[in-house]
Amino acid sequence: MKTQRKPTLDRRDAVAQILKKRNGALVIAGLGAPSWDITAAGDDPLNFPTWGGMGGAVMMGLGLALAQPKRRVIVITGDGEMLMGLGSLATVAVQQPKNLAVVICDNEHYGETGMQATHTGFGVDLAGIAESSGFRATGTVYSESELKVWIPRLYREEGPLFLDVKVTTAEAPLVLPPRDGTTLKHRLRTALLGAEAANR
Repeated sequence: MKTQRKPTLDRRDAVAQILKKRNGALVIAGLGAPSWDITAAGDDPLNFPTWGGMGGAVMMGLGLALAQPKRRVIVITGDGEMLMGLGSLATVAVQQPKNLAVVICDNEHYGETGMQATHTGFGVDLAGIAESSGFRATGTVYSESELKVWIPRLYREEGPLFLDVKVTTAEAPLVLPPRDGTTLKHRLRTALLGAEAANR
């Protein structure tokens, strides 16, 4: 268990900062707020927001990172979704994708189901779990200054990387990505492979 500090970061702003200079990185977002956040930062065909696939964001990111080893892949998801898929951290650590970074927007609550407290609010240390699983670098940030130090690392440092961003529970307006999964899949494939290859 980790000693708790009070987060000061706004989730929507933190995600916008992380994606401000993404330079063609591929972004997978967990369901709910992380998907709204990446869309608010600027909808992009290289985004893949998930709708209802709780617990699978990191594994989707791993698959994409292995399939596209020359591209940086950023997974942005929430603490509740990450807690549901903890086993994925072990799988990522075994595979050791150098181009993968996992970012958790951790408000210590299940934002999509009524703001019940998650285990991280009781001291469960997600970055510690990732570290003990075998991630190359992990961290937990609570403040703007700490986040600014980590953002360049997410894009330049050899992965797999894991960052737990402690954010407040402040609500943000809904900014919804396209809802159709097939549309999102084809959009990403076309952006990655070109129209001809994507249609094969």
